[in-house]
Amino acid sequence: MNTTVVPSSVQSDKLGTIPVIDISGYFTGEDGRKRSIAANIDAACRSTGFLVISGHNVPQELLERMDRLARIFFAKPLEEKRRYKTRDPAIYRGFYEIGSNAVAYSLDDHEAAPDYCERFSINKVQFDSSDPYYACEKGQKIFAPNIWPEGIDGFKEAWTEYYRVMEQLAQTLMRLFALGLNLDEYWFDDKIDKHMTNLTANWYPDQHTPVKPGQLRAGAHTDYGSLTILKTENKPGGLEVQTRNGHWAPVPIIPGTLIVNIGDLMAQWTNDRWVSTMHRVANPPRDMTTGTERLSLVFFHQPNYDALVECLPSCRDGGGAKYAPVTSGDHLMTKLMKMQQV
Repeated sequence: MNTTVVPSSVQSDKLGTIPVIDISGYFTGEDGRKRSIAANIDAACRSTGFLVISGHNVPQELLERMDRLARIFFAKPLEEKRRYKTRDPAIYRGFYEIGSNAVAYSLDDHEAAPDYCERFSINKVQFDSSDPYYACEKGQKIFAPNIWPEGIDGFKEAWTEYYRVMEQLAQTLMRLFALGLNLDEYWFDDKIDKHMTNLTANWYPDQHTPVKPGQLRAGAHTDYGSLTILKTENKPGGLEVQTRNGHWAPVPIIPGTLIVNIGDLMAQWTNDRWVSTMHRVANPPRDMTTGTERLSLVFFHQPNYDALVECLPSCRDGGGAKYAPVTSGDHLMTKLMKMQQV
């Protein structure tokens, strides 16, 4: 169990309070403790859509191993990393070099410069390929084989283990989400049991030379799916959230915790009771050209491709639904194709 002591909330300039929520009580099975945690999550998702979690049970040794192995990969020469690029833009796998993605494009902001970021991404690591859900034409496309780099001992094993741990944590969070939304605890289970989640390492290298006008480490965007689980580090040039008055405020990095935010699909499910908040990754100060390398591990949780996302019964508040129903798969494919049109 994670025993790191953290404050109950952290103040971020011009943003307000981003709560630090200890979710360890969920694992005791006590209904009262689960509902108390869920109520705190509901409050956070209504206000900023961001929270920081402790008591998540993710082994520190695994986090450190993932960090070390990802850095080994990104330290390799660019030409070697290019060997692990996907040939199909509809299949988000493998290596993406600086300038090949622009997350701001997912919101049709084509004035934005491509992201100053390298990425490496995998999808589902274990499933029954004979199951028609995976074996059909659409399933084979979505769950295409992962691309694994060669020559890094333990890389595939660590990523596979981390992916499975994140799956379990995401399921726990979705169950807490259900309780926070006055649903049965397991309401989301059959919508995420065959999820299509990407695990991505984002590498933000030092910026030794000036970037292009308007170029950021990651442009302003909202995430696409149900929730995102982020492990990052406290270095200059980091994650910022846009406040309601348009300011950008840093998200605090606290040892022993993970950052969680909801995505567009959860906002649509809740009829905007919960907010999918615009965020970006800022550049380091221009006078800091070394020592700002930053690695983030990001689990972009995405429900089953055929999960229909429509206004939850508990979120209608006597009015109609703001969004037309959409499947998780159709929504994700639209966003991924947009962000790669650079």
